Amino acid sequence: MSEEKKALNFIEHIVEEDLEAGFPKKHLRFRFPPEPNGYLHVGHASSICLNFGLGLRYSAPVNLRFDDTNPVKEEKEFVDAIKKDVSWLGFEWENECYASDYFQQLYDWAVQLIKEGKAYVDSQTSEDMALQKGTPTEPGTNSPYRNRNIEENLELFAGMKEGKYPEGSHVLRAKIDMAASNMLMRDPIMYRILHKAHHRTNTDWCIYPMYDWTHGESDYIEQVSHSLCTLEFAPHRELYDWFLDQVVDKNKIRPKQREFARRNLSHTVVSKRKLLQLVEQNVVKGWDDPRMPTISGMRRRGYTPEAIRNFADTIGIAKRENLIDVSLLEFHVREDLNKKAPRVMAVLNPVKVVITNYDKENTEWLKTENNPEDESAGFREIPFTREIYIEKEDFREEANRKFFRLKLGGEVRLKSGYIIKAETCTKDAQGNITEIQCTYDPKSKSGSGTEESLRKVKGTLHWVSVPHAVAAEVRVYDRLFTDESPDTHKDKEFMDFVNPDSLKIITAQVEPSLSSAKVEEHFQFQRLGYFNIDPDSTAEKLVFNRTVPLRDSWAKIANKG
Repeated sequence: MSEEKKALNFIEHIVEEDLEAGFPKKHLRFRFPPEPNGYLHVGHASSICLNFGLGLRYSAPVNLRFDDTNPVKEEKEFVDAIKKDVSWLGFEWENECYASDYFQQLYDWAVQLIKEGKAYVDSQTSEDMALQKGTPTEPGTNSPYRNRNIEENLELFAGMKEGKYPEGSHVLRAKIDMAASNMLMRDPIMYRILHKAHHRTNTDWCIYPMYDWTHGESDYIEQVSHSLCTLEFAPHRELYDWFLDQVVDKNKIRPKQREFARRNLSHTVVSKRKLLQLVEQNVVKGWDDPRMPTISGMRRRGYTPEAIRNFADTIGIAKRENLIDVSLLEFHVREDLNKKAPRVMAVLNPVKVVITNYDKENTEWLKTENNPEDESAGFREIPFTREIYIEKEDFREEANRKFFRLKLGGEVRLKSGYIIKAETCTKDAQGNITEIQCTYDPKSKSGSGTEESLRKVKGTLHWVSVPHAVAAEVRVYDRLFTDESPDTHKDKEFMDFVNPDSLKIITAQVEPSLSSAKVEEHFQFQRLGYFNIDPDSTAEKLVFNRTVPLRDSWAKIANKG
């Protein structure tokens, strides 16, 4: 038991302590409460894994609740995207809930607070209210409307609901303490007037509840036992509890808010405002651009839900914010794809090789394994002909002894094929190599069992048959920012660190088996990295995204520095 407890994160310890203190396990309930004002990102993925992970650990229900209290920024598009992301990550919610479902109950409770003298309508401008708020070291001053009588407050609040007043003319404030040390307790706003259509309630309401008033009461309505938020909400806990104090029935579950630290990811930003800026300024091609840290962007790039869940599990839950190197996420992506991605051959920067002693008319089908990590993946056959493509980087006219690829007079093995020897090469007027002439050893075929086939050569190259090759667009993605923490510089904007080489588009030649590949299918291009089929692919044109290279090239750059 003690060993198991060591493995618990501090949130799980809180739950365990509550259970040991007598809280009924059957009353555990969690929730994931996104605001539908943008796409979910990698930070949300950690929160999703935490809340739904607790649900799985304790066999407790988890609600998906949309905190949709701001019709100005919220849209059904974001609701649908969030639902897709949570499902794709592999989680199922018990109930699909919306804060807008509770607008009438929240309004009724607000009326009750007015009747009890705990809320009032303030008719000042927002600028005047800000001036009266005080500072962390100086108390605020009371609004001149703080002592309006109950009847006038009720009449004004009803008029606000009925749409009688323009935006900004009135707000409803809780009457707490303008001298409170926690500035959030200085008569916070509960309702504001917004003459905007809501994505679910349309124009039924023209007053909308503020987040702090809505969130805890929604938890209470849903009987959420543990309301888990990120650290910036720690100062809000006192207000969360004060609002609950006004409505809680002692015979019902009282939600408990607890906070955990954000996990920031290096070489990116996760602020919705900044992500929107990247989209609006066409730095990226939308919220699902594969360079974006959004879940939809990671899905499109080829990251797997298992990799993201394993990453979230590895970084865990903590009480202090810190910066997680994106290399750790990429490690989990590689580890997962290594197990499941079929190996195929593709040449990203092709140069033609002519095997001069191979029959021009012959096409030979060579057997090759689909995935050495998965015996059940089986084998396929690939065509071998007199003319093949290899990578330009895999050939040099002259090279030192440490170059184990193809050079004039040197030998290499072709993957699942024969040993070839470079004899001569052809160049264009600029001195670029356009063709390499080779000979092959007919008895050296891989797997044939001949003495020649067992001969050791140091280099093995991937290749594609020229007459069978399929041209494909390959989008080679890299990190979106050159700096590990682009939005923490006081003297520079995060946009100053955009990586100009975050996307390179090339035309590659791939083996013919890929012609039937489907959108989001994953592959390992031998020796090159992991790739997947982009939704832009058509029957006439294959489009691949590079998910991650085989190795962390940034680590080498960092070590050189």
